[in-house]
Amino acid sequence: MEIYGVTSPDPSPPTNSSSNVPDLDHGHILNSNHGPTLDFDSGTVLNYGSIPALDSTPCPAFNKISISLTVTVPICTRFKMEGPTGPFNCKISNDSACVDSENATYPNGEIMERLRVDESHINTECISDCGTKDCQTKNNCRCESTKGEVKIMKNKRFGRGAVESGLTHECGVFGAIGTGEWPTQVDVAQVICLGLVALQHRGQESAGIVTSEGKSARTFNTHKGMGLINNIFNDEAMRKLKGNLGIGHTRYSTSAASEEVNCQPFVVHTAHGALAVAHNGELVNCSSLRKMVLGRGVGLSTHSDSELITQALCLNPPEGETNGPDWPARINHLMRLAPLSYSLVIMLKDKIYAVRDPYGNRPLCLGKILPLGSSFLMNGCAKNGLDDRAEGWVVSSESCGFLSIGARYVREVLPGEIVEMSRHGVRTVDVVERPADKQQAFCIFEYVYFARADSMFEGQMVYSARLQCGRMLARESPVDADIVSSVPESGTAAAHGYARQSGIPFMEVLCKNRYVGRTFIQPSTRLRQLGVAKKFGALSENVRGKRIVLIDDSIVRGNTIGPIIKLLRDAGAAEVHIRIASPPLKYPCYMGINIPTREELIANKLDSAQLAQHVGADSLEYLSVEGLVSAVHYNMKDLPSDGVGGHCTACLTGEYPGGLPDDVDW
Repeated sequence: MEIYGVTSPDPSPPTNSSSNVPDLDHGHILNSNHGPTLDFDSGTVLNYGSIPALDSTPCPAFNKISISLTVTVPICTRFKMEGPTGPFNCKISNDSACVDSENATYPNGEIMERLRVDESHINTECISDCGTKDCQTKNNCRCESTKGEVKIMKNKRFGRGAVESGLTHECGVFGAIGTGEWPTQVDVAQVICLGLVALQHRGQESAGIVTSEGKSARTFNTHKGMGLINNIFNDEAMRKLKGNLGIGHTRYSTSAASEEVNCQPFVVHTAHGALAVAHNGELVNCSSLRKMVLGRGVGLSTHSDSELITQALCLNPPEGETNGPDWPARINHLMRLAPLSYSLVIMLKDKIYAVRDPYGNRPLCLGKILPLGSSFLMNGCAKNGLDDRAEGWVVSSESCGFLSIGARYVREVLPGEIVEMSRHGVRTVDVVERPADKQQAFCIFEYVYFARADSMFEGQMVYSARLQCGRMLARESPVDADIVSSVPESGTAAAHGYARQSGIPFMEVLCKNRYVGRTFIQPSTRLRQLGVAKKFGALSENVRGKRIVLIDDSIVRGNTIGPIIKLLRDAGAAEVHIRIASPPLKYPCYMGINIPTREELIANKLDSAQLAQHVGADSLEYLSVEGLVSAVHYNMKDLPSDGVGGHCTACLTGEYPGGLPDDVDW
């Protein structure tokens, strides 16, 4: 790689011994003893290695570095430099041994991620001879001596749309098909649109709908765009989406940039007709699968996992095909190549396949569209709707939108199951087993944070699991107080559970402004905190002179809870005790959840007592991992046994359900 800059009027380097580093934020050259390692995800300098000395004056103009991922980053330089390798990053670790950071692993086997650190974390005192000595610094720096080159860091999350976000889900998928004679009486496009509106909490960046009339294998009706669903699908767009079946998607990016080219569903034209795919999740072995697909001569136009899945489905299965494409066999082959993590809806000319990965990590459920005169729709109590004739079938990431479209929740798609949906009904065509020694690994944070409270998972409503989390939290971390309250609405169910278990009355103390955007989308810490002030108001009559237990569902960076506590104290609260209805987040997620790097997670910096002092609380306690698992299991119809009903707690414990593959690159 070559980096070109403006030729200096005086090519001879200054005589001083210090080198200089470009400041990407202000266009200045900063002094340092080493040359830069740049993190293009955050635009910050990671580490320094010796480079030619530079002019320390402000740069009059920016040049650009262009790399193969078609991303340009402004940098001010006055020299030309090239090199195949560069300095390794200093890593923050619990292990003080200084080792090769490219191959270092944590005690639990997790491959060390490249942490983004600001200049305050750069350790210039780290001993360069790491092979024979230990790093004796407070940050336990993992490093290697610098070689004098600039290393451009790029990884799987390069260019993602939410680098600065907090805890966010990737997306939601939805599919619908009419049964019986076509054209169907079900307005498929409207059903999908309403279903996506119910899933809007899972993604707000972009959305798309693809429909088929079931006649031509060559053409689908497609409409996609950036923004919220109600702004994308106007009357004109909906009129174009005629069809008897269709799939939809609402997206929040984790593995590719937030651009219209990455909007789903993806549509490709194969030798056997058009194929559309919508995907929720993130492939943990994306690199090896990408290499395999490219090795077959298939081109990829994006860095999205979802396009990769779509193209992989176009490949013939190893056993071959005799009478046209065997789509279940192709899907089976894909699932064996990529065991984690996804829920898929795949549409052909006249069929939809609903697919869930063998570990069941991402949710997916089936619903039945009932006739308008159904007794279940009329009064909800006379019949359960299962015996009514189906006018159509739907598949969704969550069941929360079923009643709004006249559908009844039937069941979840089982881990590894391939369900075929056609005009004749639904049927299971195949089940791909996971390894015998592995349990199901449904994401436990669906219960804690992501899912809507009225959704059904594993035979129980999400609200009841959150209520039980509050009860368990009251048992583990009691406190003498006057009232229990919540950070609305995410902590409300747990707060009611805490109040019932403790006997302390529940009372609202925060008033939410529903027309302010979520705080995680603000671009800086200062704006996030200002966003909190705009988002909430204190009910001073309920607060004044009271000792308050305030329940929230989780803490990610710790930026928003402090301003809330200050708001309550300004309103006259005597004491504010924080209780978190989930364990501390300590590890990133590689399976479709945008959890920040380990360094950004506040639980890796401060324990409960330190965090309480940091945010201004009188006390702060988390729910234990054991308490969370027990609360989730409390109302489950089928308790974990024989590998069924297990949950993924990787972001809490660092124990990843399928392990981390050798080619993990983010």
